[in-house]
Amino acid sequence: MLNPIIYAVPVFLLLMALEFWWSRRRGLQVYRAADTVSSLSLGIVSQLVAVFTSLLMLGIYSAVWQHAALLPEWSLSSPWAWAGALLLYDFLYYWKHRLGHEVAVLWAAHVVHHSSEEYNLSTALRQTGSDFLLGWIFYLPLALLGVPPLMFVVVGLIDLLYQFWVHTRLVGKLGWFDRVFVSPSNHRVHHGQNDYCLDRNYGGILILWDRLFGTFVEEREDEPIVYGVLGQLKAWNAWTANTRTYADLWRDARLADNWGDRLRIWFKPPAWRPAAALRACPKPLPDLSRFERYAPALPAGLAGYGLLQLALLLVLGVYFLAVEPGMGRVQALAAALGLGLNLVMLGRLLEQPAGRLGQEAMRQVGLGGLALIQLLGSTPPAQALVLLLWLCVLVNALAGLAWMARLRRAPRAAPG
Repeated sequence: MLNPIIYAVPVFLLLMALEFWWSRRRGLQVYRAADTVSSLSLGIVSQLVAVFTSLLMLGIYSAVWQHAALLPEWSLSSPWAWAGALLLYDFLYYWKHRLGHEVAVLWAAHVVHHSSEEYNLSTALRQTGSDFLLGWIFYLPLALLGVPPLMFVVVGLIDLLYQFWVHTRLVGKLGWFDRVFVSPSNHRVHHGQNDYCLDRNYGGILILWDRLFGTFVEEREDEPIVYGVLGQLKAWNAWTANTRTYADLWRDARLADNWGDRLRIWFKPPAWRPAAALRACPKPLPDLSRFERYAPALPAGLAGYGLLQLALLLVLGVYFLAVEPGMGRVQALAAALGLGLNLVMLGRLLEQPAGRLGQEAMRQVGLGGLALIQLLGSTPPAQALVLLLWLCVLVNALAGLAWMARLRRAPRAAPG
């Protein structure tokens, strides 16, 4: 059975294209090339990580369900069982999501999703690569209640896919729908840095959980939302996005002058810091009145080049997800690491293009090797497709080298 994300990717891309087209028709700029490359890169990386972690997490769930379930197995043929499982999953998602904002070590994983300073459908795909560390714990109550693994996986996918469409600025308030379900208006608040937006509207499908537990707030039409996180990421690459908050926590833990604070920092709210860390490494409080989006100027043509490179990596990534079940573990790991490294290097190119021409040449050579790994790991019926991809990589490499030759002479363009 193919990974269901493979079927979802064309739908995601089509809806993003429609959103981009409609925003331009309305005279709005809701996409920036570098931000889009960053968001989709993070989405690909999260799926690469999931290849090697999802079976472990599902295995833990299945073991608890088999050996510790308190209730009989829920019937897969009962619509009421499916509806109940989805309702319970959404309830547990609310608490996972809420604690993901209130506990520092959980925020270190979830912050990736909030690090974009844009708000569009590509933001929905901006997912963490480290949720596997602790995120699975929150759904074990479903196993204890007897929800079978297949039902758990399906309702989890439904809950996740629902949340894609609410990441848009182009849909306004929806009346009664906003009062019951998570909607674009409700979720825009959740992604804001404004004081009234912080730690609000956690629901996945139902906003009723927020109304019930006191975390709901309505979007204000008189105060434009500033998207992103307090303390800007200021990076486009997936490595920095996934590791910076963990690194900050580790640094503050080392600066703490007692073991209580060294342990406490991981479970306190994200804004809490040990007194010794505050003295040694003070941080100014963010001032939204002076907020400027991270937007380093890009040389002419780099935005389009970055998008084309991302498109190729996306095709290779989707193909990898399709053929990975038939690959050996070492070969699959090599392919995944190659894809991830390419995505990180592409993000860094967009951050500092002038100093990374040699890196880009190495990346183009690496792409050829990556495609070759997938060619050798494919079954004969698929090798023709991979060979075609490999030829595309070679053409892409020539185009990349030609672009790099012009880069030194290219004038600066507007921020990307």
